[in-house]
Amino acid sequence: MEDRKTGKRALGKAFVRSFLRCYFVSAGFNSRGLQNIGFSYAMQPGLEAIYSDPSELATARRRYVKHYNSHPFWAPLLVAIFLSVEVQIKDGRFPVQLLDKLKNTTSYTLSAIGDSVFSGSGLIFWALATVNMLLAGLRTQALLFGVGLFAGLQAFKVFTFWSGINKGLGFLDELKRWDLINWGEKLKFANAFLVLLIWFQLWPRPLNTYEWYGGAAVLGLLGWVITTGKIAREIVAVTVVVLGLLLVKFV
Repeated sequence: MEDRKTGKRALGKAFVRSFLRCYFVSAGFNSRGLQNIGFSYAMQPGLEAIYSDPSELATARRRYVKHYNSHPFWAPLLVAIFLSVEVQIKDGRFPVQLLDKLKNTTSYTLSAIGDSVFSGSGLIFWALATVNMLLAGLRTQALLFGVGLFAGLQAFKVFTFWSGINKGLGFLDELKRWDLINWGEKLKFANAFLVLLIWFQLWPRPLNTYEWYGGAAVLGLLGWVITTGKIAREIVAVTVVVLGLLLVKFV
């Protein structure tokens, strides 16, 4: 009984080390395997605790030096899930032949969600909200907002890592119920409002009603054109820049 408790304690410490190494998952980014060096580095302590046999450990290591890429915010969850799977492989409860397919499907799916929700919506929301508060002179609130979001992100990483270790693949079903994609879409609407608010804050005073509502209508029309795919966003961006330069030169 004591040996079992000691083994669990050692395994827990190794998993904590794997979690901390998740912060360096992008440190060894390369054009061949992308994030595979950092990911295998994060997996290393957990694999060493799971496999005591050197040959089994070497085989397990080779499974994670292949191509790997996902959003870094998901690294703790993915490391935890694959460590949980490795425990099942060690016990003969998971066919190792399915690991590559599972690894690619899970990492790429979460990568798409992460790019949309975290990079494409969440980080932009933080940046725009911070700009709004700074323009309004709310410097302390802007700092506290950023610190709060940073702390929330760390809590998110700890929670997903813990869930991945304890629930394994079953946590993916729970994650699906979070409906993160739709939350990302809602954040994008909020970002559009924040852009409009920044424009309002920067607009010269006294406020010209016709110019304001006319410009807002044009921005709304451009957003609709881009969303419906009628014109590429790059074309719209270049057009806006060119018109802006012309206005600065001739007005």
